[in-house]
Amino acid sequence: MQTEEDFKNGQVLLIDKPLTWTSFQAVNKLRWSIRQAFSIKKIKVGHAGTLDPLATGLLVICTGKMTKQINIFQGQEKEYTGTFVIGGTTPSFDLETEVNETFPTDHITEELIQNAIPQFIGKIEQYPPVFSAIKKDGKRLYEFARAGEEVEIKPRQVEITEFEITEINGLELKFRVVCSKGTYIRSLANDFGKALNSGGHLSELRRTRIGDFKVEDALTPEDFIASLPSKD
Repeated sequence: MQTEEDFKNGQVLLIDKPLTWTSFQAVNKLRWSIRQAFSIKKIKVGHAGTLDPLATGLLVICTGKMTKQINIFQGQEKEYTGTFVIGGTTPSFDLETEVNETFPTDHITEELIQNAIPQFIGKIEQYPPVFSAIKKDGKRLYEFARAGEEVEIKPRQVEITEFEITEINGLELKFRVVCSKGTYIRSLANDFGKALNSGGHLSELRRTRIGDFKVEDALTPEDFIASLPSKD
């Protein structure tokens, strides 16, 4: 069982983030639980890479002196699985907002889908979603979006080393992608829909790996909290 000193000297915790939780909520929950377990007034806890509330999967959470390694972990490649829905777009590129435009899909074949994949492998230019936490003029992009304000977004270069459609179920496409820091899978969903001469959005996302850390080695927040010493 880990001790107070272990957490202060620095731990790397692998947490499987539940659906609808923010990454910030997960960090706060763990920090509060560690403080309660050891009656600590203050301890540093941070995560190495945000997951959207509608995504699940691997959060690398660092405590104590290991928080100095967060930038290193953030820069490592990441693997995701999930589902694109073809035929409609949403302002947020996922299910945080409702479908606002629909497109034809009768022309979409498995061959068209497979032929569209190669253009997204390698170094590509990608526009981040307007519903994102990127800052512009001191404000987060989602603040402009929620206020209905137009804002110019510049593309960023990201790298996708692996991308495959693993299952086609009507207009739902299951995928797996391995990518660099800063890649937005929501933007990939939107862009992939355009490449099919249609529309697309992300309906499901799970982060399965960050560098050598894998989600199958992660604990749920509840299991982590249960592993802490009890005051009883």
